[in-house]
Amino acid sequence: MDFFEVIEKRHSVRKFEDRPVEKELIDRIISVAETAPSSKNTKSSAFMVIEDKDTIAAISEMRDRGSAFVKDAPAVIAVLGDETKTDLWVDNCSISATFIQLAAVALDLGSCWVHVNGRPRISTDPAAGMAEDYLRNLLGVKDGLRIHCVIALGYPAEA
Repeated sequence: MDFFEVIEKRHSVRKFEDRPVEKELIDRIISVAETAPSSKNTKSSAFMVIEDKDTIAAISEMRDRGSAFVKDAPAVIAVLGDETKTDLWVDNCSISATFIQLAAVALDLGSCWVHVNGRPRISTDPAAGMAEDYLRNLLGVKDGLRIHCVIALGYPAEA
């Protein structure tokens, strides 16, 4: 598939087949994401691959809107930014996340971005905390790294 076909074919996939994504494909996607451009070549993006069903189910509960479908994804990639390297970590993460999604299409996989940074857990109750804090605790993310988004990944289910 050439570049323009990848661009035309990319769309958000929220329903996945119940089969794992091969490690070789995930490794290839992460390798592509690591080539994404970054401000002053800071390479401030990092990636966490989650394949444990229970952890993925817990990730799907990070927000009351827009994340429930994640529970059926065979894999999730958390896109993290190192805020100690640059104040442009959000921009760098966005570029990296886009590379992940385009690589997924090129490998005949589907994906969907779920925003984390700055999003509340419960949209009508600010006291419920932030999605990022919930995920930081769940995933054991170290200080200095911020979670920008998670990307649900898998083989698209037939519609």
